[in-house]
Amino acid sequence: MVKYFFNRILLVIPTFLGITLLIFALTRFVPGGPLEEAIRAQMMGQGGEGGRQLKGADRSGNMLSEAQMDQLKAFYGLDKPVVPAYVEWLGKLLRFDFGKSTRFGDPVIEMIVQRVPISLWFGVTSLILTYLISIPLGIAKALRHRKPFDNVSSALLFFGYALPGFIVGIILLTVFSFGLGWLPIGGFQSKYYMAMGFFEKIWDRVTHMALPLTAYVIGDFAVLTIVMKNNLMENMAADYVKTAVAKGMTFKDAMWKHAFRNSLIPIAAGFGGIISVFLAGSFLIENIFNIRGMGMLGYTSLTGQDYPVVLGVLAISSFVSLIGNILSDFFVSLVDPRVRFGRKA
Repeated sequence: MVKYFFNRILLVIPTFLGITLLIFALTRFVPGGPLEEAIRAQMMGQGGEGGRQLKGADRSGNMLSEAQMDQLKAFYGLDKPVVPAYVEWLGKLLRFDFGKSTRFGDPVIEMIVQRVPISLWFGVTSLILTYLISIPLGIAKALRHRKPFDNVSSALLFFGYALPGFIVGIILLTVFSFGLGWLPIGGFQSKYYMAMGFFEKIWDRVTHMALPLTAYVIGDFAVLTIVMKNNLMENMAADYVKTAVAKGMTFKDAMWKHAFRNSLIPIAAGFGGIISVFLAGSFLIENIFNIRGMGMLGYTSLTGQDYPVVLGVLAISSFVSLIGNILSDFFVSLVDPRVRFGRKA
């Protein structure tokens, strides 16, 4: 198993290089990049980050000279072919130098570091709540299959699954914030959060997180609950459970000692993927609730054609996703000791 994980870790390197090279190349050929935006701003007399780098630039809106065009290309790193430019960018990336934003001129790493704690806060909280509620609820539904509790909860779960998270967010915001006025309309914390007492801070954070968290977990919560119920029912009807009961073990013991653990295997297999999604955040939900997390940063950077920030966010998200896949295999090996990755049968 150690050899398997070692090989998986080695595969992260070429996979990461392939993903980042593809993304880097796409940013070079997509129309409306930072160079075009700088030229447009310069022609309109707005200047901008690229325009400030021009020596002797004409602010009257005249066409840029060839020397000024070369100057802009050098500033944005567009004066080299794709592969040499990618190698240079990758070298800086390994030194945690993500470059500077073409819109604001701020270091990309600082912009990302400011947003990661917010997305992690929501992500970890959502992850804990989802698993703490979904697994017990799935067990309860399996033990009460086709009874009123199972039927009513299934209807609610399918309703929640059918609605996208951002739609749920809009509904919750309309009802509880604009309609009833019980909860804040958005943001991560109040304006005077730092001046509050300890318990006031806790309550302020809870009220601000209630609606976004509900929108975050509604989809995964429904899926995990149904998966847990179906897996547990399938395992309870398996031959090995019937054999254990026939040998004298009570059905309750057979369920908890055998069926329950095997039912967790598919859930553990998707654990790593959920981690990467929660770190990246949801740009729609974050925009609805005005949460300045990784999702909103990636969305605003993409729409604003701020490609250094886009590359930085996607590089981190891709790396975390690859590590998440390895973590999924690790969790599966913990839940199912029969698994021996990398060994021939």
